[in-house]
Amino acid sequence: MSATMIWIFFACLALSVPVAHAMLGGVAAALWLDGKPMAVIAQRLYSPTQSFPMLAIPFFILAGNLMMSGRFGVYLVNIARLAVGHMKGGLGQVSIIGSVMFGGVSGSAVADASALGNALIPVQQQEGYPGGFAAAINSASSTVSVLIPPSIPLILYGLVSNTSIVDLFVAGILPGVLLALGMFIAVWWVARRRDLPRSPLAGGFAAFKGQIIAAIPALLMPLFVIGTLRFGVATPTEVSVMAVAYALIVSGGIYRDMTIPSLWTALVDTAMMTGAVMFIIMASSTIQWVLTAERVPQELALWVAETIREPWMIILALNVVMLVVGAFLDLPAAVLLLGPLFVTIGQAIGLDPVQLGLMMVVNLSIGLYTPPVGTTLFISAAIARVGLFEVVRALVPFYLVALAVLMAISYIPALTIY
Repeated sequence: MSATMIWIFFACLALSVPVAHAMLGGVAAALWLDGKPMAVIAQRLYSPTQSFPMLAIPFFILAGNLMMSGRFGVYLVNIARLAVGHMKGGLGQVSIIGSVMFGGVSGSAVADASALGNALIPVQQQEGYPGGFAAAINSASSTVSVLIPPSIPLILYGLVSNTSIVDLFVAGILPGVLLALGMFIAVWWVARRRDLPRSPLAGGFAAFKGQIIAAIPALLMPLFVIGTLRFGVATPTEVSVMAVAYALIVSGGIYRDMTIPSLWTALVDTAMMTGAVMFIIMASSTIQWVLTAERVPQELALWVAETIREPWMIILALNVVMLVVGAFLDLPAAVLLLGPLFVTIGQAIGLDPVQLGLMMVVNLSIGLYTPPVGTTLFISAAIARVGLFEVVRALVPFYLVALAVLMAISYIPALTIY
């Protein structure tokens, strides 16, 4: 039954059927061909929604939307320009620094690519950046957001693998910084070759110190999240609610830029993003049920252990599979599908689940700017109004950086285990 389900799932994807619908179609067809009752689908769809930790997802999304609905985005860009605008290709570096700061607020690469892309790509093009390179910087650097806490993909991995979300959040900081540093170097190297301009902010610190001071409360949000979780003050779900309250206080009480329309927009955007994520979670649970019932994870782990003897080769094989899958599936769907399978394989070779989680998120985030389904790639290319081939060609240095960081995380446990 599982083989039939997988074939139908990929056939639906080839026909451009949305991922969640393709999952349900595969399960429904497999159950029907096997003569099993369809009522199982309804039961499995409902089951994952009854998880208390799952509430952290909509609340963290809402906190990010509330924070970015006002002037904070402008403050963030100005701070980044003050810090790195004087360098060659300074506006490109601003995209990376902005993603690091933005990631601590939103935890979403798609939100990062949209917000920072609309703010920076047109300005970069006006200053002489090739459109493909400007889009490449934005599409690649926005994936840093999925590693800097609070990270929605890390929450999803923690839920499907029974791994501590707190440990995942803490472990994601160093890989996120390494990825940002690598991209920083890549932009600097290309900027020197192409003689891209410096972009210091007129007036310097004296003119914008007020904005820097004003941005501090919002920039403290990731420290608030990590500190509260690390010292056991609250659970991830409770911290997500506290983050919403924090965002309301900062936007409404400190910045005083929250309006009824902006609040309504934040709520609607949160509902739409949560609905999309939850639908994928619900659909993936039906596939996980079929795979578990037929002992596919255990059989796959046993086959891998018997076929590939060396643990380092198994890790390499896992990475190759994730790179391929990430190019065709969106990150949340890929995490939910591969997580339970790969955790079982990881246990067989003694791979720490936290390390595996960071491997998975870094690996699958590369798919966000890889054709044919790269979400941040399409967003950035649309903003820059350039062809995909031009962007992909400019992305080569960023692919090399991401793969180097991925290999380091995969084979150096100290980078992810504390």
